[in-house]
Amino acid sequence: MVSAFFTLLTGLFLLLCLYLYLRHNHWKRNGIPTAKGYVPILGHMLPVLMKKIHFGQFIRKVYDEYKDYSMVGIYNGIMPLLILREPNLVKTVLQSNFSSFHENAFKIDPNADPLSAKNPFFCTGDAWLNGRKRLTYAFSNVRLKVLFVAVKGVCKKFENFLNKRLETKNKYEVELKPLFLRFTGEVVANAGLGIEGHCFEDETTASAFNQLTGNALTTSLSILIWQYFPVIGRLLKLKLLPKRLDEFFRKVVAENLEIRRMEPIYRNDFLQLMIDMEKIGEKVDEDVIAAHALSFFLDGTETSSLTLNYIGYDLAVHPDIQEKLRNEVMSKIEKHGDFTYEALKEMTYMNQVISESQRCHTVAGFMHKICTEEFVLQGSDGLTYRAKPGTNIIIPAEGLQCDPKYWTDPEVFDPERFNEERKQTIEKMTFLPFGEGPRICVGMKMAMLQMKACLANLLRNYKLELSPRTQVPLKILPNHFLAEVNGGIWVYITKL
Repeated sequence: MVSAFFTLLTGLFLLLCLYLYLRHNHWKRNGIPTAKGYVPILGHMLPVLMKKIHFGQFIRKVYDEYKDYSMVGIYNGIMPLLILREPNLVKTVLQSNFSSFHENAFKIDPNADPLSAKNPFFCTGDAWLNGRKRLTYAFSNVRLKVLFVAVKGVCKKFENFLNKRLETKNKYEVELKPLFLRFTGEVVANAGLGIEGHCFEDETTASAFNQLTGNALTTSLSILIWQYFPVIGRLLKLKLLPKRLDEFFRKVVAENLEIRRMEPIYRNDFLQLMIDMEKIGEKVDEDVIAAHALSFFLDGTETSSLTLNYIGYDLAVHPDIQEKLRNEVMSKIEKHGDFTYEALKEMTYMNQVISESQRCHTVAGFMHKICTEEFVLQGSDGLTYRAKPGTNIIIPAEGLQCDPKYWTDPEVFDPERFNEERKQTIEKMTFLPFGEGPRICVGMKMAMLQMKACLANLLRNYKLELSPRTQVPLKILPNHFLAEVNGGIWVYITKL
């Protein structure tokens, strides 16, 4: 009996060894170069797990080290991941053969996170298509012009907040990310839900929209497990976001629906549009509305505030560019007689500044896709890989956007790269701040609207100077999901 049990254990152990051997030799067997630094069981994740490097920067490092290859393989534990290094391969995955790679790798268990799972970023199939159609309509140019009224109101609150801090001193030293999170949080509350976000109050509470996530989108253990060990996340049914967020948005939507049933006044906000689109007779699906509201919040706060954080840094470091942008803002406002939606649309140099900052500082650094239908990827160097369903594909956005092969002096901050003449020469699929193809960020227009409005309001009234508290060169915190700066970016704000 003991002998049989020992034999069974030995057999299972040998099978495990064979499985691990086959998994860890996947790229070698398929003729794809493998990044150096592999460790048994952990794959290439040891420096990431030890918090020595951010995962996005690790992908950039591998991209830079294998410049002579069209693709390179790594292992996330025992999971093979393929990094694509050529724009033509990126186009294949994101656009021309989208049907074979239409799913994002980061997925949510609908039983654990029912509201988050309805976010178009995580959805697949009809759920993704229907959700995207709704949001595309919600962020059409006509709707954005309506939402701008609420955004403009937030700009006034922002201005009052800064003026109050400058009443008794000439300079206001502030960390940019939390400051801009106040702005984006209030935009989501006002333009999204038609309520007060309480983001500009002196003493904010946990229910203020700039405080809702806490560290849930940065150092959350659930996010790290979902990113590096998705199988464990699925087995444990881990929630991506805190339960309080789910409860908060359900409560806000339920209360708003009750109020709006009693009020005869039609509100021009995102929530009202979602209500109108979800009405079936007199019944409204509150879960769907709450999911849309949560999506608007998640997509509209953290990434936009972090992008603004980097733009603020670039403007503070380059006062000549800051002054040129300020002149454009003032001239367009003067031309239209007020700070209007039309004036904002005409601020084309601002578009250039935003794009160049996004090129230099990637908030996520990469995109992670899953093959859903077998397809052969062919590089210009002769490398070929037959991707099968379940194959993990990495699009190294940061590497592509900083590659001297596609960008002259990529380390230089130069908004003129995106002027009307030069932007026509930018190679396709080397600039991916919002993704590309059918899954390009559906909230891109809304993100640009609120960022441009925030910057225009800031520059027309104030000047930015870098504070010595900012650690230059910037270093990315390794234990955060997004590209957060170690020590933060601090500036002095002064009135013009």
